Order: sequence, then structure tokens, then C-alpha cells
Amino acid sequence: MRDFYSVLGVKRDAGADEIKSAWRTKAKSVHPDQNRDDPDANRRFTEVGRAYEVLKDPAKRSRYDQQRDKVEALEREQTIMQQRQAAREAAEKAKIAKANAERILAELARAEAEKAKADKQAQPTQAAQAAQAKPEKPQAQTAGAQTQSQSQAQPQAQAQAQSQAKADGAGESPEAVVSRIFGDTPEAAAAAETLKRETEAEAERAESNEPSGAPKPVSILAPIELLSSFVRRIRGIQPPPEKAPDLVVEATVTIDDLLAQKPVPITLSDGRELRVPLESGVTQGHVVRLKGQGLKLQGMGRGDVAVTVRVAKNEKFTVDGYDLKTVLPITLEDAVLGCEASVETPNGPLTITIPAWSSSDQVIRLDDLGLYNDEGGRGALAVELRVMLWEKPDDKVTDLMRVMREGLFL
Repeated sequence: MRDFYSVLGVKRDAGADEIKSAWRTKAKSVHPDQNRDDPDANRRFTEVGRAYEVLKDPAKRSRYDQQRDKVEALEREQTIMQQRQAAREAAEKAKIAKANAERILAELARAEAEKAKADKQAQPTQAAQAAQAKPEKPQAQTAGAQTQSQSQAQPQAQAQAQSQAKADGAGESPEAVVSRIFGDTPEAAAAAETLKRETEAEAERAESNEPSGAPKPVSILAPIELLSSFVRRIRGIQPPPEKAPDLVVEATVTIDDLLAQKPVPITLSDGRELRVPLESGVTQGHVVRLKGQGLKLQGMGRGDVAVTVRVAKNEKFTVDGYDLKTVLPITLEDAVLGCEASVETPNGPLTITIPAWSSSDQVIRLDDLGLYNDEGGRGALAVELRVMLWEKPDDKVTDLMRVMREGLFL
């Protein structure tokens, strides 16, 4: 719903005379004849006329105010519902993340138990191999026979190990292992692909360090090592979330609030009221973060509140970064000859010099009259000149313009 008060640049408690005066000024500035290069001039001029038509009539204005109050109440209710929905979604995500973390830890415990069991079973075999590796000299022939027998038995042992590995799930690819644990999600697929590349790189490095012709050992515990590596990655490089998601809200402030640098109140979806500090460097679109003031979920630390600052419309100034902009109407003769004019600034009225032969859209910058920036200074006030004609046609000016366009005929 369009705000007719903002269209005319008046407050909601403005009187009839103030509304009429604002309409006249606004209608002159947006008239299509004064904005021939603006394709939206007709629309803006019509909108100004419609706003005045509603606000000048007490009955129409009363109905408009009631309707606007209902719309604003509905918008506030929708905002609260959206914030509550965001909070519910954040809680659900936190619940899923916690369940995934518990599943990871359980899988890690099982993997470590299987690895310890396999190491325990491998110890007698290693001891027997160490005893066979030290044959006595008189028994060289016997030892040679045993070595030949072992070399013949080795492929069978490898085949049995591979069969046992497949039976235990050791032959699973990294994608299959991660998918079995974490499900078919893009995050799990990316993690599996990363682990696969790391595993292949480690295998290539190990192969380059082995002598030529050396047999490649079969790793029965490959899935366990893969899982352990993935859990180490989660614990170290990508730890599970320890803090609840941020609560994103908006705060509408005025230019006076930013200049005064006073905190403004906001109300969260849970009914809590917080105050947002407006320090130097805060302007339109800036995000102020309130640490530890957001959502509180079980098993997680309280999140932050990310407040996006929106500057309310002002009847005198508009915000452009740290600069303020305003429009100064001047007459045709003042634009041609130059003059002294009074312009409204955040610090009060100020007299400025209009250079001779000034045109519309020419800008005069007044330093240190804007918003406070993050470097300890202030932006500028940009005064845009707007050449205006008189309310009624002037015969002398009309004749002069006709002579300039068509020439002087005697």
C-alpha cells in the first residue's frame, strides 16, 4: 500500500495547510514539463495528485488512515510469523546436525573397535613371520623350501583377505561408505570425493616409495581408516556447529537516529526487546550483530542477532551511503544570474551561493554535513538544484523565450 504521506513528504499528523503547501511544491518538482527526460514523470505527477486528493478530504483521509493501520498490522504479523518459521527451521537443522554427530561418533567407536580387533589378530601372524625370517645356516635348504612354500601360499592369503574385506564391507568405495553413514546429500558426496582424492594421493606416494616389483599390500581396514579420516576432518577442520543459527531481523531507523547515534529498540519474535546501537559507520543496509542475543537451542550455545538497518523515508533528505541528498528549487532568473539561497541541512538552515548560469540537476556538495562514517568523519550533503517556473505565466519571459527561439522580427 503506497504511503501518501511519504509521497507528499509530510508527517502523518500534518495539517491541511501543510499538506496543501507540500503538494504544490511536490507537483512543481515532478511536473512532466520540468522532467522531459524522465519516463516516470507522468506516473509520479499522477501519484502526487492522487495523494493530495485523498489527504485533503478529512473523510477520505480518515478511511485511508484506518486502512493503512490494518495493512501495517498485517505486515507486522507476517514478519513475526516469518521469524517464528525461521526459528523453527533453525531448530530442526540443529536437531539434524546433532543426530548426525551422534551417528558419526557411534560409527567411529565401532570402527575403532574393529581396528583394535584386527590388530590383535594380526599380532600372532607377525610373530610367526618374524620367527621364520631367522633360519639357521645348516637348514638353508629347508628354509628355502619354506620360503618357496610361503611365496606360493601368499596369493591364496591375499585372495582370502580380499574376500574377507568384501564380506566386511572393506571393498566399499569412499562414496558408498560416506553415503551409508550420512545419507545421499551434496555435502556427503563432496566429502566422499575429497577423501577419495586424498586416499588415491596417499596410495601414489606410498607406491613411489616402494621398490620396483614389490607386491602391493591389501588393506583390510580401508573403510575404517576412511571413516576415521572423515571424522577427524569433522572434528578438526570442519567442526559441527557449536552455536545456534543467527536470527536475522530488520530495524527501521530515522536519519535523526543515525545523526544522534542513539540506540533504537526492536522486538524479536519471542517477545524480547533489544536495543540496537547506532555507532559510527552505520547506514542504509548495514548489519549490526548483537552477540549472544539470538536463538537458544538445547545442546548449543545461544546464537547472534543480525540486524539489518533500514533508513525510513525523510521528507527533506535521502541517504546515499554516508551522504545525504536534498533538492533546492530555484527560479529561472536565479539560475541565470546566480543568487544567495537558504538550504535546509541536518544542522539547520544554511545560506549557500548559487553560481550564475546554473542548470537543473547541478549538485553543490557541502562537506561534513552527512552521516558519520567508519573513519571518524562525516559524509557530505549533496544539494541538487532544480530550476522551477513561476506558478503563473509571465508575459515578458514568454516574449523573451519566443525571441530566443524564433528570432526578432521587425
